[in-house]
Amino acid sequence: MDGKYPSSTACRTCHPTQYREWSVSPHAYAQLSPVFNAMQAAIGKRTSGTNGDFCIRCHTQPGMNLGEPTFQANADRHPIAREGITCVVCHRVPYEYGKVSGRFHLVEAPITQPVNGPTGNAELKRVLAHPETYSVTADPNQPGRKIHPDVRHFFALRTPAFCGSCHDVTLGNGFRLEELFSSFKNSPASHKGVLCQDCHMGLEPGRPSGYAEGPAATIDGVPTRPRRHANHMFPGPDYPIVHPGFFPHNPKAAELASMQDWLSFNYKAGWGADDFEKNVSSSTRFPARWSDAQDRRDARAVLAEQFALLAEAQEKRLALLREGYRLGDLDVREADAKKGLSFTVQVSNGMLGHNVPAGFDAERIVYLRVTVTDADGKVVFRSGDADPDGDLRDLHSAFVQAGRLPEDKYLFNLQATTIIKLPRGGERDEILATNLDVDPLPYVRPEPFSSILTGRPAGARTQRRDITPNSSLRPEYKVKGSELTGKGPYQVNVKLLAAMVPSNLIRTIQFVGFDYGMSAKQVADAVTEGQLLLYDKTVTIGLEGPKTIRLAEK
Repeated sequence: MDGKYPSSTACRTCHPTQYREWSVSPHAYAQLSPVFNAMQAAIGKRTSGTNGDFCIRCHTQPGMNLGEPTFQANADRHPIAREGITCVVCHRVPYEYGKVSGRFHLVEAPITQPVNGPTGNAELKRVLAHPETYSVTADPNQPGRKIHPDVRHFFALRTPAFCGSCHDVTLGNGFRLEELFSSFKNSPASHKGVLCQDCHMGLEPGRPSGYAEGPAATIDGVPTRPRRHANHMFPGPDYPIVHPGFFPHNPKAAELASMQDWLSFNYKAGWGADDFEKNVSSSTRFPARWSDAQDRRDARAVLAEQFALLAEAQEKRLALLREGYRLGDLDVREADAKKGLSFTVQVSNGMLGHNVPAGFDAERIVYLRVTVTDADGKVVFRSGDADPDGDLRDLHSAFVQAGRLPEDKYLFNLQATTIIKLPRGGERDEILATNLDVDPLPYVRPEPFSSILTGRPAGARTQRRDITPNSSLRPEYKVKGSELTGKGPYQVNVKLLAAMVPSNLIRTIQFVGFDYGMSAKQVADAVTEGQLLLYDKTVTIGLEGPKTIRLAEK
């Protein structure tokens, strides 16, 4: 299979910088995600397999083009398939496809065949013409480091349309699941000629800040001529929740242990660290692979590199999201001991490129947690707090549904809702939107008419809550006079947080199980722990009447 689709590790030999950036990216994590794998399996089960490879086709084009099953443990997949959106997915696409929801052909060829690049082959020709400096060969029958003999100038790599091949997703029934590329095309950034790449591959995530300069390749320590360097880390709202032994992708980690062996390495207990190893008793038992202390120390050294790279990616993810979401003024509408306290908080879209949340916004949780306390620290109001499952107190919370907690009437959450039409009339929102089919054997039911005029099927629609560029929302909060304690002034703490998926999604898809032996609770806890705090502001409000308080950025 390596002859069909070269691994990213083969590309890493000459492109170490690009590999390092990609290895921790959402593209590299696309197939490894246990949440995605369970969603793919759950949708397959609910539709009796008739949804096919629609979802997974975007997450591992090599795996699907190689004919791998749609439902399979990642440990059993070919290593190329586990790489998800790997190098060849962008650099060996033969045509400019346009919006095809990730369904495109990849050229099957070994490393010694041409690839696509944004600038052509001038620098490669220079490298091949100087074998005394660059010890490489494009001849598969010759000894030496193997490289591609040509770089085809593929102009699409520097166009937003190339990103739109995957980042505009329309289901077979016409339902527009993701509209990121469409949102971009109607944005101020697009009208100004700013590209997706300018904000997502440049110096600063989320803003057109120019590009770094660096060599396209480094061969035996000798760099090629510097040029524009496009960063391949692509930070986004998703974050990894798998064992750091196999993500980020790392050849050292792969050489040291298999995926199964890494899963048995308890790094949280301190294995391999000096303090831990000094206190290991003779009665302590380890898995066979980690019975030797030196192996555990070697694993800890590899994990130190992994943690450093994960921290770097987390920093860039935070920078990106803080560009997309801005916390503005707090406007006091009413402040009276008898009438109570009411105020609004401004949340703005700080980017010009597209709406936020972007992409699969039915998954994205971006919300305000607002807490009001009196001078003694007693809480008199809260909104945006979580139930014991880690869910917000909306109608999808199991605790709200059971009547154990009240619904949060003031909840500000930008997550979109998918509304499904019921067979006998009426509608309801769905956590995992699939056909609500009354047949004994459910299947993806074809629409009886064209949806091209309405832009969506008759049986489903999306209720979006996103914020357009240059726009703001102002959720209003009200504390009744009877809820005030009379011990002012009052402290209002406002937090803006973001998570990749809600815990209720984990509960909904748990019936198919999760990869890597993870339980639903482990997955949900990891998702909750990975939430990012974008802003945390506290202001003081007296009862002297309306006024505007600036929530300054950090």
